[in-house]
Amino acid sequence: MATSIKISLNGLDMVIDAVPLELEAFKPFGDAVANPQPNLHPAMAAKANDTAGMPFDAIVANQGTAIKYQHVSRIENLYDQAPSGRTGVAVSNMFTCASRALPRRLEAGVEREVFPVTVLERHPFTSQTFVPLRADPQSRYLVVVAPSLSPSAQDQQLPVPSSRPPGTIANRELPGRGLPDLKGLRAFIATTDQAVTYGAGTWHSPMVALGPADKAIDFFVFQFANEVSVEDCQEVLFGPSTVTVRLQPQSRASKL
Repeated sequence: MATSIKISLNGLDMVIDAVPLELEAFKPFGDAVANPQPNLHPAMAAKANDTAGMPFDAIVANQGTAIKYQHVSRIENLYDQAPSGRTGVAVSNMFTCASRALPRRLEAGVEREVFPVTVLERHPFTSQTFVPLRADPQSRYLVVVAPSLSPSAQDQQLPVPSSRPPGTIANRELPGRGLPDLKGLRAFIATTDQAVTYGAGTWHSPMVALGPADKAIDFFVFQFANEVSVEDCQEVLFGPSTVTVRLQPQSRASKL
């Protein structure tokens, strides 16, 4: 159960284009995860016993049958800062997400799918990782994220952590308390050989699976939770949407 706030967009009318999911572009919001060297068979590295210069401090593992890429995503549990004092515990769920029927818009003679953004949510004290379980090159999903505005009276009842513990593997600041900055909204197209981790406190859309109406994508989802609604999930509802994500015709996500 989420704690929700309804806000007015005050005449904001914007359209953004979805782009392929890439590691660097997604870093301000969390982590995009995929095999960084999909054409390298583990046996090749194991035979040479040489992973020097490989990404993520890679090492040979599993008796020489695997390459272990280390710390590919930051898993965050900041519930020790939650006002309730209730501990966050690890939870894993499966989301089976039906493909959404998206409206289409004709622009310059080209028909394009569009996604109206009506709600964003965040999990202030935990990261949230979505791992698709279907290796289907035709399946895609839409990832919509936004930075936070400065704190205001509208969000003063929404608790957030103030810092990460020492030694945390992280290269971005916590987003803070503010409502989503819609002018900074970004949208990415991911394939099912890519996973995403939303950093703690990152505003994001609920999952949007793309494709034919009779299709679905299964996601393994890992996060922490303490069953205090305002600490587990916070939502902002926009009402009638004037914020729209535009998909490219035949859009495909690139490899990381």
